Amino acid sequence: MACESALPAIMDEQALMGLNPNADACYRQRALAYFEQLKESLDGWEVCAEALAKGVYSDDHVKFFCFQVLEHQIKFRHGTLAAAQQQLIRETLMKWLQAQLMNVHPEKPFIRNKAAQVLALTFVMEYLTLWPKFFFDILNLVGLNLNGVDIYLRTLMAIDAEVVDRDILHSPEETRRNILIKDTMREQCIPALVESWFQILQTYQHTHSELTCQCLEVVGAYVSWIDLNLIANDRFVNLLLSHMSMEELREEACDCLFEIVNKGMEPVDKTKLVESLCQVLQSAGFFNIEQEEDVDFLAKFSRLVNGMGQSLVLSWTKLSKTGDAKVSAETLRAVEGKVPLMLQLLIHEDDDISANIVGFCYDYLHVLKQLPALSEQQKSNVEAIMLAVMNKLKYDDEYNFENEGEDEAMFVEYRKQLKMLLDRLAQVSPELLLEAVHRVFSATMQNWQTVQFMEVEVAIRLLYMLGEALPASHGAHFSGDTTKTSTLQSMMRTMAFLDHRGLRHSSPKVRSRVAYLFSRFIKTLHKHMNAFIEDILSRIQDLLELAPPENGFPAPLSSDDQLFMFETAGVLIVNGESPAERKQALMRSLLTPLMEAFRMLLAKLPQEAGEERQAVLADCLSHAVGFASRTSKAFSNKQTVKQCGCSEVYLDCLQTFLPALSCPVQRGPLRSAVRSFLHRMIICLEEEVLPFIPAASQHMLKDCEPKDLQEFIPLVSQITAKFKNQVSPFLQEIFMPLVMAIFEVLSRPAEENDQTAALEKQMLRRSYFSFIQTIASSGMNEVMASQGAENIERVLFTIIQGAVDFPDPIAQKTCFIILSRLVELWGGKDGLVGFPDFIYKHIVPACFMAPLKPTFDLSDAQTVLTLSECTLTLHMIHLKRGPECIQFLQEYLPSLQVSAEITQELCQVLQQPDVKVLKNYMKVFFQQARL
Repeated sequence: MACESALPAIMDEQALMGLNPNADACYRQRALAYFEQLKESLDGWEVCAEALAKGVYSDDHVKFFCFQVLEHQIKFRHGTLAAAQQQLIRETLMKWLQAQLMNVHPEKPFIRNKAAQVLALTFVMEYLTLWPKFFFDILNLVGLNLNGVDIYLRTLMAIDAEVVDRDILHSPEETRRNILIKDTMREQCIPALVESWFQILQTYQHTHSELTCQCLEVVGAYVSWIDLNLIANDRFVNLLLSHMSMEELREEACDCLFEIVNKGMEPVDKTKLVESLCQVLQSAGFFNIEQEEDVDFLAKFSRLVNGMGQSLVLSWTKLSKTGDAKVSAETLRAVEGKVPLMLQLLIHEDDDISANIVGFCYDYLHVLKQLPALSEQQKSNVEAIMLAVMNKLKYDDEYNFENEGEDEAMFVEYRKQLKMLLDRLAQVSPELLLEAVHRVFSATMQNWQTVQFMEVEVAIRLLYMLGEALPASHGAHFSGDTTKTSTLQSMMRTMAFLDHRGLRHSSPKVRSRVAYLFSRFIKTLHKHMNAFIEDILSRIQDLLELAPPENGFPAPLSSDDQLFMFETAGVLIVNGESPAERKQALMRSLLTPLMEAFRMLLAKLPQEAGEERQAVLADCLSHAVGFASRTSKAFSNKQTVKQCGCSEVYLDCLQTFLPALSCPVQRGPLRSAVRSFLHRMIICLEEEVLPFIPAASQHMLKDCEPKDLQEFIPLVSQITAKFKNQVSPFLQEIFMPLVMAIFEVLSRPAEENDQTAALEKQMLRRSYFSFIQTIASSGMNEVMASQGAENIERVLFTIIQGAVDFPDPIAQKTCFIILSRLVELWGGKDGLVGFPDFIYKHIVPACFMAPLKPTFDLSDAQTVLTLSECTLTLHMIHLKRGPECIQFLQEYLPSLQVSAEITQELCQVLQQPDVKVLKNYMKVFFQQARL
């Protein structure tokens, strides 16, 4: 609340003591209260303004505090200030600035930054109206004074943040204001600002590098929207080039030139600008990068070259669309002229330098892809890029596989960029890429005993990337050609994946990565593996064993890595050309050890007394089920389990795993594992799995927790959606036991502040409603209809409750979908007995009571979707009940204090055939009703 009386002319000194970071909590609290008091006061800020103008306080925290109070007034109350108060703000800022010119020691950076922010805010508020000479006043005051120039440049960057910066969101009104400010600045003061920048750069380039860099940053920020001719002229460019030769300025000068090159322009003008800049840079020797040792500068220079190259490519793209062949060809020659420099930067040993040029390289390849034919030079360029990418993909000696940090993460990201280049190379010249990879792979594998790990890894990775990168038209690139086939044969002969260079490497992280890559490799090239399948399976057999929890030895692969290995084995077996009998035998030999280990461990589990030991065994059992499940991922729609003769093997697995559901200990992890396996088997075995479902369901519904039920419901929903009427008897039998189990869990008391329990119940409630929706949507109304009147009513009431009482828009939406479907099924003349009464007593009121609840937030997207389903429910009721529905509404709506006129209007809209009109009307109806 604003204070009407003015605060004392002096500040609360005791409160100011709390601004010190080391002050006691009571003083800090008092300072905070004082700050709020000054902000809310109509004129309390004037005390702060006076303190700043007169330099009353030397304490930095007090100065910052005063600027904060002033900032609050300008940002939130400027429009309500009297003209004299606005003038006081201007005078305060100028007096403070004038005082800085004479300070021997400048203010701390955080004070100068805050002052610049306040100056920028004042500029935004007053430039167009009260202070049009803002810049001239500041320039006249500061001249070339060192402290003054610093504040001036910081203010310009703060103005850029307020007016220009595209990363900051602005309202439409602010955007219009900012456009007007920029237009006015272009007309009135930009030339003067540019001249001031030139004078600052020229004056301080040799003596104050930090200030000069600050000025270069300002030029780079403003060049995007001012007249480029003011900057891109001989005197300015020559000055910038001289800075490129100064060690302390060169990086910022590079960034400034990058912003100049990046400025939006017509393609012909952009080409001329880039070409002239390149000529000057080349003449000055900047293209001789092999002589440059400063990698930080080269990283900036690489970014500049990348910007120039991408600008030329963009110009070529625009010109080639206009049909001007001559100008387009000139621009393409300009692009080609930068390729040698691009290649030098791409192959540079420093990854930051290389990464900064990848964008131009990618765009250049895109240009080549569009050309009807490549010249010999262009083919040579493509090959050079390939070799550079292959070389840069290698890990360096310093890569820490055991403890990956920021540097390692950056290299992984850099590799992703190189992968994009490789994909683009495959589009431009697939044959050339194929030959290059073959050459590298063959050379490496012939000498694998002597070459470094990094060489072998990159050779394998390239082969894997090749499978992903080559277009579909080259899908047979490993067949019908001796040279290409030899690549695969070399790989399978040496088996680099499988020996101490790969899956048996001394580093767990390397083994883990190889397991993943090997899986991807096999999946990509499985069609060409037939001759090697059984050899590979025998060589990875020891990696497919379930690690017993009691042997005390670390497993060669983690359980997650073994998942990849089992999937790989499955892919090899299923996609081979062996007859079904052989595939069945191979799959059985793969899964039988898992089943045997499972039976043994399951028998041991109840006998273990210690909970920790039980958890270890349960974890091992879960892995066994997961491994078996993962092998089934090899089956596709075209290649069913039955065609491979493997149905019997998976049915044996099912019979082996299902007894775990009745295990008295560690129910959670065991049930979760078997449930996941059942999900897979429903897809793989289809109706053959149905005889196992009733018994499995019975066990899973016994003594279950919210999470158990929440995970069981999707299984029943999957069965319902897939088999529909085939499982109707089963669903009729299990429906009420499942519903009662859900009710029992939901009714369990929980602590009021137990968020975990509340969330579990919310998710279970959603799962329950989704289950009912699946039943209703599958056209299996007999499942609910056969439950008896009392049970049906009980279920229906839970749906009404879910639609109205629980503030969960996702669940509410599902409930209205269910109600709409039930009205469609049972709401007609031949529907369920007594259901029309339920419609009018409960469903219609729910359609109005839910949206009228305070928790029904119509600004929330999910809630709007719920309202849409609620409206469709009303629409369906009208379709099924006709005039009777209209008559009921005319009687019911007045009880909600809806006027006769609005009631009549709603009834008329409800009778319109266009549902969109009804949806829009209902949204407005409820918005108005809640005002």
